[in-house]
Amino acid sequence: MTRKRLVAGNWKMNGTRAANSGLVAKIAAGVAAHGAEVAICPPAVYLESVGQALRGTAIRLGAQTLCEQDQPGAYTGEIHGAMLRELGCEYVLVGHSERRLIYGESDALVARKFSAAQACGLTPILCVGETLEEREAGATETVLQRQLDAVLAAGGIESLGKAVLAYEPVWAIGTGRTATPQQAQDVHAFLRGYLASLPSGQGARIAAALRLLYGGSVKVDNAAALFSQPDVDGGLIGGASLKAEEFVAIVAGAGG
Repeated sequence: MTRKRLVAGNWKMNGTRAANSGLVAKIAAGVAAHGAEVAICPPAVYLESVGQALRGTAIRLGAQTLCEQDQPGAYTGEIHGAMLRELGCEYVLVGHSERRLIYGESDALVARKFSAAQACGLTPILCVGETLEEREAGATETVLQRQLDAVLAAGGIESLGKAVLAYEPVWAIGTGRTATPQQAQDVHAFLRGYLASLPSGQGARIAAALRLLYGGSVKVDNAAALFSQPDVDGGLIGGASLKAEEFVAIVAGAGG
């Protein structure tokens, strides 16, 4: 099955209004010639200004997280999915490793955020991944299955039909270390195979159509090799997405 590639830039806690405006303009001009879908996930305080800068381009807007509550209310500091939709967001990251590790978001909380995103019409980009210790202990598949199972328990396999899945090995995020193309492919194949094996009757169809992204120190010199793997459908790009020329070259590596 042919799946349209998706390259999403996660700007994390970076940027200024002035810098973002120039960065968006350069990225928009550079990626226009490529066929991959592109999304940018800026910090929440810049969502409105970046969204305005993206108008008239094919680049989608995404957020970095959202509140898990069903309705807006007395949750100081949180942002409800309906607010993100009003700002023009189409995507939202859910379960990024930094949210899990630094802020203690559990699998159960991630699953609630996943469901909250879909309830507001957002497409969640569900992030899963293992630490270096877990990989060295041979627990990669166990960890990924546990993270997936929490979401499946909340929404069923059907919920993944309206989502994107991103494998981001924690040991490769911001460390300069990157999974080899074969390591990435092996894990992506496991994820797709696990979902296809579920006894729901829908698993095989949904798994075949699901876009699986790789995130973890993706750079210009490794992007094309990673994206050439049969089960790698694009990338979740961190630091490199803050450099227009590099990000555009990565998008080009997605085969557009």
